[in-house]
Amino acid sequence: MAGENKMGTMPEGRLIVTMSFPIMLSMLVQALYNIVDSAFVARISEDALTAVSLAFPVQLLMIAVATGAGVGVNALLSRRLGQKKQAEADAVAVNGIFLSICFWLVFAVLGLLFGRDFIALFTDVPAVVDMGAGYVTVVTTASCGVFLLFVAERLMQATGNTVYHMVTQLIGALLNCVLDPILIFGLFGCPALGTTGAALATVLSQITAMSIGFFINVRFNRDVRIHVRGFRPDVRILAEIVRIGLPAALQQSLLSVLTVGLNRILMPFSQTAVGFYGVYYKLQNFLFMPVYGLNNALIPMIGFNYGAKNRRRIERITRYALLLALGIMAAGTLLFEALPVPLLRLFDASDAMLALGVPAIRIISASFCLAGVSVILSGCMQGLGRGSESLIVALLRQLVLLLPAAVLLSHVSLSALWLAFPLAEACGLAAAVLLHRRVCRRLLSGLSE
Repeated sequence: MAGENKMGTMPEGRLIVTMSFPIMLSMLVQALYNIVDSAFVARISEDALTAVSLAFPVQLLMIAVATGAGVGVNALLSRRLGQKKQAEADAVAVNGIFLSICFWLVFAVLGLLFGRDFIALFTDVPAVVDMGAGYVTVVTTASCGVFLLFVAERLMQATGNTVYHMVTQLIGALLNCVLDPILIFGLFGCPALGTTGAALATVLSQITAMSIGFFINVRFNRDVRIHVRGFRPDVRILAEIVRIGLPAALQQSLLSVLTVGLNRILMPFSQTAVGFYGVYYKLQNFLFMPVYGLNNALIPMIGFNYGAKNRRRIERITRYALLLALGIMAAGTLLFEALPVPLLRLFDASDAMLALGVPAIRIISASFCLAGVSVILSGCMQGLGRGSESLIVALLRQLVLLLPAAVLLSHVSLSALWLAFPLAEACGLAAAVLLHRRVCRRLLSGLSE
């Protein structure tokens, strides 16, 4: 029952570890299979790697919308459980599923109609356009796996069942690693489908993980009951999910806008520069995913204890999360500074890519610890239902400061362009600290110690 939920009773340090570690591990594996995708595609040709890099913003945008719906469900559901309102918690779950289905249908239509036009915005190389358009078409029309997998996982996270979340992610990631070489290169009698095969491997893995996620929720999640019979969309609940989740969706979608913007800035330098940024983003994700996993675990913990009016637990949970995020990012900074060449060699990097990529990685990695603190403070504000402040931080970090700085510095040199990353993260961190303090003063001052 909600009153016995571990988010309200377990010691804070142990709670952080037990809830965040399974999510962190599963998201690490998820980032790993993104790396595997690109590593296999790079063995087709540099054109293939560029095509997938140009299609990547579409995937980021779908993940952003799915994340927004998931954050809305996560925060609202955990709060209702903290308030011991079981019927309302169940209604949040079913309406979240309905909303995710609607998002899938929208992206399926957009992908079919405009996928080729999107890729053609960046290049007129026929092979790149063909491969990129095929990839976009597959990942959008079969995106039910993305949207419904996210909501299934958030139902587990919001109730503290993060081990089940880890199981679904691991199965999906491992299946993708198996299917990639089979469908890309045509093993075991299958046709060689190239980049389209990589897209098929991704969506088949997501749909499988989604199915397992819903089976686990129906069979083993005792805190939430999913009632489909007689369902009618509840406009009030849907609006609340969107209200809470929209800032998170916009925040995540900034990654898509950022990638599109940087691709446009980098393409005049060379196609190799675009390919490098696609590779770098996958490597960065491998480091950032554990922090995002920690952030995903933090949101329901903060939301539950805010619903239970327990200020002391909120403050201690936030403190432990910050320390853990800093440790992860510090280790990642050392790794990227020390081993840029072996990391790029994972993708068959050419000499030209190494020449521009090694200094770029070393410059950008100076911003990792700053970013880690900003992510955790943003997650705390999301858990308190203040997604707008979190969005402001993300806008500063990933758009308002970063892209203009990249444009200006690109006129100096390609190497100077990468300085935009640590500059934007430093300003974003200052904003995150100030906004977090203001939110806590407003919302937590009247709660019990």
